[in-house]
Amino acid sequence: MNLQSIKTSVVKFLKDEDGLTIVEYAVAGGLITLGAVTAFTTLGTNVKTAITSLGCAVTGKTC
Repeated sequence: MNLQSIKTSVVKFLKDEDGLTIVEYAVAGGLITLGAVTAFTTLGTNVKTAITSLGCAVTGKTC
């Protein structure tokens, strides 16, 4: 392998944008996952509060 072919390979590697696309998908997937976890955590807390309130109302206890 001569110097010219190494230079050509390095330039081709630097101009290749496929790697950036993979990173962009990974970042987008991470953000979507973070949003889903946040939504389900909030939903779970709200459901727990509603079920606790319903249980207290059915049994007549103050909670």
